[in-house]
Amino acid sequence: MVHERYYVENKKVEDIINRKNSIDTEFYNGIYDRYKHSVLTRRSVPVIWRYDICRETNPYFQERLGVNATFNAGAIKIGRKYCLVVRVEGSDRKSFFAVAESDSPVQGFRFRNKPIIIPDLYKEETNVYDMRLTKHQDGWIYGVFCSESKDRDSDDLSAAVASAGIVRTKDMIIWERLPNLVTLHSPQQRNVVLHPEFVEGKYAFYTRPMDDFINTGSGSGIGFGLCDDITHAVIDEEKMTSLRKYHTITEAKNGAGAVPIKTDRGWIHIAHGVRNTAAGLRYVIYCFATALDDPSRVIAEPGGFLIGPRGSERTGDVSNVTFTNGAITDDDGKIWIYYGASDTRLHVAGTDMARLTDYVFNTPSDPLRSADCVQQRIELIDRNLRELGK
Repeated sequence: MVHERYYVENKKVEDIINRKNSIDTEFYNGIYDRYKHSVLTRRSVPVIWRYDICRETNPYFQERLGVNATFNAGAIKIGRKYCLVVRVEGSDRKSFFAVAESDSPVQGFRFRNKPIIIPDLYKEETNVYDMRLTKHQDGWIYGVFCSESKDRDSDDLSAAVASAGIVRTKDMIIWERLPNLVTLHSPQQRNVVLHPEFVEGKYAFYTRPMDDFINTGSGSGIGFGLCDDITHAVIDEEKMTSLRKYHTITEAKNGAGAVPIKTDRGWIHIAHGVRNTAAGLRYVIYCFATALDDPSRVIAEPGGFLIGPRGSERTGDVSNVTFTNGAITDDDGKIWIYYGASDTRLHVAGTDMARLTDYVFNTPSDPLRSADCVQQRIELIDRNLRELGK
């Protein structure tokens, strides 16, 4: 017999799913729109994923398999459906992937009946998370994610090894697991993104070379490498693209985010940058562009961040974080950027091709010094005063 409490809790989930979302009119920067509500939270997760709903085996209707957070989703549009491959984190700290979909880009996301089953090729693999989805020129949809294992060479229980796992699918239902990416000159990899087109007839990856699990060490930014065979992906040379720089939003580390967006002026990248503060690491989202004829060559990099945590987005399991690994471009040019807030919930920002392209290519770059930054700002003020006739 179904416990009567099931119906109470299920209505709460339905209320969250059916909640209307709207643009936050208090926020304005001319680049994108923020939305008032998150598109997914732990309260969006189906009741039957968390509770044993049978009265006999769970008389007190206790949560048996808790969910802590839903965030950092890969994103893709299939037909008329906006599909998110969400990082769902259980109360046990392990993450898994699940598809949530909606007819709307900003509301109504409902999880499919069951989470994704990722073939278990690596018995040492403990955790998986943050999948990027690429609809590739070869006809497959690829998911590239972080595959985390215990560092067996260290006695520190928190020491881990990160690799880039690869899966592919034709239907977003059955997923084929491919061997993890191998980078011959980088000990660890996280935040890896597959480029959507062949480059020089090869598969192209944006990488993040790391010396260990937390620190980039000698890694100087976002890398770019080619491989011949994605079914056994091996990268030798990694060229560097968007570099880390002192006293900027990417000082501590940076990494690729959403799959690059193709425009007539170049590939637009929506990435994340990290700096250290007295309160800990601060993650923000920023943009840069690479050349159409050479996706490793940076041709524009507006100064500062695109999206930073604001208001309630600043609080959560890992506070002061905005992080993206998924964006969708509609046929009409609208762009939806899905971003995790403080490793707890998933939000969306809406823009379009014209606004984002204008931002990336017409926003001045960071001069890197206070004296030069204030001069840059004074020049803007002077131009505006002339416009005002003052």
